[in-house]
Amino acid sequence: MSAVSIKQEGVDAFGWQPDAWPDTPQGWIERAHSVGDLLAEDAVVRDRANRSPHAEVELLKNAGLVTLLAPKALGGGGQRWATAYRVIREVARGDGSIGQLLGYHYLWAWAARLVGTPDQIEALERRYAAGQLFFGGAVNPRDNDLKVTDTGDTLVFNGRKSFSTGSRVADLTVLEGVLENSGEHVFAVVDSRQDGLEFLGDWDNLGQRLTESGGVVIRDVEVPWSDALGFVNKRYQPSVYATLNVPAIQLVFTSFYLGIAEGALAAALEYNRRHTRPWPYGGDNKARASDEFYVLDGFGDLQSRLWASQALVEQTVSVVDELLHRPREAVTARERGEAAVKVAAAKQRIVETGLDIATRLYELTGARASANKYGFDIYWRNLRTHSLHDPIAYKRVEVGRFALLDEIPEPTWYT
Repeated sequence: MSAVSIKQEGVDAFGWQPDAWPDTPQGWIERAHSVGDLLAEDAVVRDRANRSPHAEVELLKNAGLVTLLAPKALGGGGQRWATAYRVIREVARGDGSIGQLLGYHYLWAWAARLVGTPDQIEALERRYAAGQLFFGGAVNPRDNDLKVTDTGDTLVFNGRKSFSTGSRVADLTVLEGVLENSGEHVFAVVDSRQDGLEFLGDWDNLGQRLTESGGVVIRDVEVPWSDALGFVNKRYQPSVYATLNVPAIQLVFTSFYLGIAEGALAAALEYNRRHTRPWPYGGDNKARASDEFYVLDGFGDLQSRLWASQALVEQTVSVVDELLHRPREAVTARERGEAAVKVAAAKQRIVETGLDIATRLYELTGARASANKYGFDIYWRNLRTHSLHDPIAYKRVEVGRFALLDEIPEPTWYT
């Protein structure tokens, strides 16, 4: 299967049509599992080709996954974040890059619900559900903020971001900048395909190579004041709920890390069963490598740790899901902080476990598994690359401050 045929392959093989989309969480998870299986078939080939994942995004659209969180009344899947996190995980099991793209899409598609007015929420969700539109985002706090100029009826965005994950293959892009006079941050959703957005195409990193996370230059992009999310009469309406954006996206990270780790362990187990030869010089020779003590010990350790990470992630998903689906005014700072700590704990666990799986799998599969045709390096490269997003040590410190001092993290761009 080639990248260019992948979207049609999904339609032909599984009969994915809008009038036959799943209507239960389990149905959507199974749909995502099928997508993950399809992506896994040539994930390594596509990773090495490093081409823009237009076909992969079309596959997500054809599967109905893009509008999973949109209300059913507007043509969406009507599902909760608990299902979305599991869907991200299933897709990432087959291809970590596409799992990341889908997870970021879900967060940006939820941006209006985080900070927008009721009218903005309905308008944006109606638009993206009707058109099966895909989101990217040019929001990188480590760069200088975009400059936002108030011209009366409109806002004009200018500047540059060194990361704009997904936007080059997206229909819509979330911009964030600072108003020149007030210093307030403004979020707005704009069309990705316009002259004012110049995507630099400079993403060529060790892993997550198909996420189109390269830079973008923003020149004179105009947005009506009515599209400035959360602003009423040019004044922003703050809420604790809006600060859930960071725990929500950090749990997106955690979910596709978990999917990558699951994919790595599954691939190693299958290879060992089918290809690994037993070691004939150990003094307790076995007919099959899968009967060797050190192999059983190694896989037993990795599987146990992965199960523990899965349990912590699923517990954390329940906490965050409950907050994200509450009325906005009902979320307290303490609840938000405790959720952020849970996310920090889950993230650090799966990063360490996943990297260990992606490294030790070679010891348990044998020297021949290092052949490039198997591409087992993709799991380590993907996990190592994205887990550098923000230092994991600070996640441990957040958990430590909570455990020792009963302090919750102050909301920032990363906590």
